[in-house]
Amino acid sequence: MENSPKMLFVVAAALTNDSGEILLQKRPMGGQMGGYWEFPGGKVDPGESPEAALVRELEEELGIIVAAQDLVPETFASEPLGDRNLVLLLYSCTTWSGKPTAIYASEIQWTLLKDMADLTMPPADYPLVRKLQGI
Repeated sequence: MENSPKMLFVVAAALTNDSGEILLQKRPMGGQMGGYWEFPGGKVDPGESPEAALVRELEEELGIIVAAQDLVPETFASEPLGDRNLVLLLYSCTTWSGKPTAIYASEIQWTLLKDMADLTMPPADYPLVRKLQGI
């Protein structure tokens, strides 16, 4: 039996404002995929549900409070990542408390769906972009 890659579960959210723009954050330079734009989120810790992980990550990364019931599952992506396999669970959300602030990211911006194709993003983020665009 061949070695199976270790699964790395990650969650991300498409936070949408009243103008239909989606919040993206820019990864800090110097790290993996530094300077890439991405949907906010992060790793699911052992024993944590994906929704609980996303609620935690959004508070840590953006300083906002999201209720788990306001996270709507949209799609997922699977990408090889070295000796691991990344499984990215993607959610949408339109309700939160607080003003998003770039705590982890080098910057954040509200972006229209049609403009996302022009941004450099991690490969696993593109399935959500296509899903949101209805492609």
